[in-house]
Amino acid sequence: MSEVFYRKYRPQKFEEVAGQANVLKILKNAVEQNKMAHAYLFSGPRGTGKTTMARILSREAGCAPEDTIEIDAASQRGIDDARALREGVRVLPFRSPKKSYIIDEVHMLTREAFNALLKTLEEPPEHALFILCTTELEKVPETIVSRTQHCRFSKISMPDIISELKKISKKENLEVEDGAFQLIAFFAEGSLRDAQNILFQATSFGKKIKESDLRIFLGAPSGELVNSIKLSLLAKNPKATIESLSEALKSGVDPTILSRFILHDIRETYFSKLANISKSDASFFDFSIRELLWAMEQHTDDHTSHIPLELALVKIATQTS
Repeated sequence: MSEVFYRKYRPQKFEEVAGQANVLKILKNAVEQNKMAHAYLFSGPRGTGKTTMARILSREAGCAPEDTIEIDAASQRGIDDARALREGVRVLPFRSPKKSYIIDEVHMLTREAFNALLKTLEEPPEHALFILCTTELEKVPETIVSRTQHCRFSKISMPDIISELKKISKKENLEVEDGAFQLIAFFAEGSLRDAQNILFQATSFGKKIKESDLRIFLGAPSGELVNSIKLSLLAKNPKATIESLSEALKSGVDPTILSRFILHDIRETYFSKLANISKSDASFFDFSIRELLWAMEQHTDDHTSHIPLELALVKIATQTS
């Protein structure tokens, strides 16, 4: 089996990292001016390049592979692991001027492990570089955060994701329809890694990847059905709205996925009208977005999963100014 794309095309230098311009500027300046901190904290959504950036920063700091230690805090989270880290930090690097410790999912450490790590961060050896990565910043103690340089990673924009997917497609000799690129970026929700995985899985269709095939593969509703629901909502026609919803659900579309597509189209329409929109229309769009968000947050069993969306759509279609 061929290598999955997110591993095959993982960036090896700063210039190859997508969508994190602010973080890149901070880290590149620190390396170029030789003013690196002894500890960094990378926080942000999954699949946005935190661990990849940590590896690049380690290399830029001059750490050879044998002097780069990666720790998965999800499985190495106890006090004994933290004590082993404290003892290992004292050992000088084998070949490099620095020895880096990349701790992934650092929020998973136990309280005792955090306390042990804190002592190491308070009195770090000159040769040690710590790079902590987390998707749940709120679970990292403030005492740890305050002893690091904090870099916030953001979700990657759809245009940036599509740009990266096009580069991969060219290298892999794939023919991908523009609509398929858009669909992958939409489902990735800001995660380049997820987008790369979807594109890799889509190669099961062969070298030609069509939007229609991808919609079936991802369980996405047709554009026509989503547009039909949107137009019925804008026309304040609850009967037509529910009829279009029923048609979509009969095709096997997941209500949560359908909600996301409707929300996307409503937002796009809203933003396209902002330059010249009436107060009543703005109120309608605000109400619609809130109701769709509410529907997406509801968790029910498979037999009733469509009900929150039904309720939201009826309320939107019958909303009065």
